[in-house]
Amino acid sequence: MATRTQNERRFKNWQELPYGGRRDWFDRKGRFGYQRIVKVVDTNEQTLLLLQEIYNDANVLIERHQKFPVDTGHERLMNEE
Repeated sequence: MATRTQNERRFKNWQELPYGGRRDWFDRKGRFGYQRIVKVVDTNEQTLLLLQEIYNDANVLIERHQKFPVDTGHERLMNEE
């Protein structure tokens, strides 16, 4: 389990959630847009959700891949044309 300091070192952006948890994320540039890695933790820094979001060059979310607690595979939200 990572500590808050370790999470903040890796995930440069975060948002406090109403129940005391936090949504951490960082962006990684790609060829045609970027991907965002999102980690949701509770007040004890236990990971509740880890997912990858894929955005196109117009900053539109086109694909989501939940990795934790269950790997659901890629979910295409819109077709690239």
